[in-house]
Amino acid sequence: MESIISFFKKKVEQFPDNTLLWEKNHQTFKPTSYKETYVLVRQLALGLRELGVSSGERLALLSEGRNLWLMSELAVLSNKAITVPLSVKLEPDNDLIFRLKHSESTYILVSQNQLEKIRIVKKDLPELKKIVVFTPDLPLEEDEMDIQTIIETGKKILYKDPQAYEILTQDVNPDDIATITYTSGTTAQPKGIMLSQRNYTANVEQAFSYINIPAAYRTLVVLPWDHAFAHTAALYSFMDTGASIASVQVGKTQLETLKNFTNNIREIQPHVLMSVPAMAKNFKKNIEKSIEQKGKAIFSLFRFALKLSYWYNGTGNNKGAGIKWVAKPLLSLFDKIIFNKIKIGFGGNLTFFIGGGALLDFELQQFFYAIGIPMYQGYGLSEASPIISANTPKYHKLGSSGKIVNNLEIQVCDDNGKALGTGQLGEIVIRGENVMKGYWKNPDATRDTIKQGWLYTGDLGYLDEENYLYVKGRFKSLLIGSDGEKYSPEGIEEAIIDHCDLIDQVMLYNNQNPYTTAIVVPNIEKIKALSKENSTEEILILIERELNKFKKGGRHETLFPQRWLPSTFAVASEPFTEQNKLINSTMKMVRDKVGTFFQKEIDMCYSPEGKIITNTVNIENLKKMLNGF
Repeated sequence: MESIISFFKKKVEQFPDNTLLWEKNHQTFKPTSYKETYVLVRQLALGLRELGVSSGERLALLSEGRNLWLMSELAVLSNKAITVPLSVKLEPDNDLIFRLKHSESTYILVSQNQLEKIRIVKKDLPELKKIVVFTPDLPLEEDEMDIQTIIETGKKILYKDPQAYEILTQDVNPDDIATITYTSGTTAQPKGIMLSQRNYTANVEQAFSYINIPAAYRTLVVLPWDHAFAHTAALYSFMDTGASIASVQVGKTQLETLKNFTNNIREIQPHVLMSVPAMAKNFKKNIEKSIEQKGKAIFSLFRFALKLSYWYNGTGNNKGAGIKWVAKPLLSLFDKIIFNKIKIGFGGNLTFFIGGGALLDFELQQFFYAIGIPMYQGYGLSEASPIISANTPKYHKLGSSGKIVNNLEIQVCDDNGKALGTGQLGEIVIRGENVMKGYWKNPDATRDTIKQGWLYTGDLGYLDEENYLYVKGRFKSLLIGSDGEKYSPEGIEEAIIDHCDLIDQVMLYNNQNPYTTAIVVPNIEKIKALSKENSTEEILILIERELNKFKKGGRHETLFPQRWLPSTFAVASEPFTEQNKLINSTMKMVRDKVGTFFQKEIDMCYSPEGKIITNTVNIENLKKMLNGF
């Protein structure tokens, strides 16, 4: 059993001269080798000890992805202390204060871009001893210090005693808590997930059950580094094979950083990218837009090539089977004249995406597979460090979340915790070395989630006969009909957003009611364009027509059971955003908050007036949307 620190040391010995980190501060990306990273981690670790950091203390880490993010975490763990990784999307209100207070963080490691948030809340943090700032170029306040000062202190210690770091780390063990990572709070107050150093190294081992990442590979990590998926699947997994990790060039704002991503892809030319559904949709939209601009003929050819490729590929595991071989020569031509040009936009080296988030739309999986950059979908959750299953180049089945990783026990259970058979839908329950130690200062939630070593994920799914996992939504967010029958809404909501141009966001609702309803957020840009020639009532009827595509007689009538489709809908008075707390920092909808926020609209849906789409509430809310709410 390895700790993260013994794992890191071993990788430095194996790959001393390989590049571990790429970072761009000015004109070009600069490489930092495994050996050079180790030098800085040693200095930083000893500087932190001199500052007063001790075993078990919590150090919050609030920064965009960069070299110092990973170096800081490794330095903290070298002291047997604990990092509290925080999302840069957190606002300096209750969201940030709650995590800092609840974790009792005594130090905060922060980038200059995020420093102002800490300055706003630090007066409310009595436990706070010091704020350590990454590369500041502005005057620091009395309780703040430049991280370079700590590094210089560490250098002096090592000059006097070259063995100081080895002595410091000799007591680090695999069972030490490494991180307290907070849940996004989709259902209640965020919970602090305690992951041990062994949780991480065990999950890295599991990550390579069916896949290999060559040492020459690079990845550009656009996902937040505090994100459990990026943390394990990018940072530590790439380290395991001697591969390298690039951070997106940090801009002055989040928007500027995102813009840099496009240029950075061309500069780094990554071999693998991590993606989540929202990012996948943006990539697809941009690809289609770019090809559409080349003219009708080329766009029509592209659509034909996609359709043929979808047929030829099937679900991936049966690619080219039977008579499908006849399409191969034509698809090879399409690869040369269309699909390979798309790959150049991703730097030219990209071989595949690793997809996180269980509910990546099947059509999205087909799309990326067709253009020759498959998005191998996986499944996990932070409490499992996070990887539970994965599709890989060797073993994949589109529509699934992949095969269960090695050294992990899994059951699919009913409401009473009884294990179900192959193909039966129930709650996904797992047991293995990657399962968290529990929730920080929350024994009740820990007992509810971990029972006899088994982690109850709260997710709904089933296993097929080949051990591929299919994840169908949240076990606890099921729609419940008046007769007690249950159904997961996420797949329907995803399909509505993907197939209805006038709808940007949607939440289905049924809590033991006679029929299902929905809260609909229209696409503001498109309804504004429609409003030039259509009345508010006519726009509402057009939205209803789009939803009717899924009902009897519609184009998508076979996709879902009719009873779980919305019989009527209410237009939201404003979109679901992070600001109004209706989506969380990982862009997931907070269902209970949406329900409470739009209670008036839900009540209307279950009244006689609500069954008429052009009711007064819908007209009023649509007008609010058109006027910028």
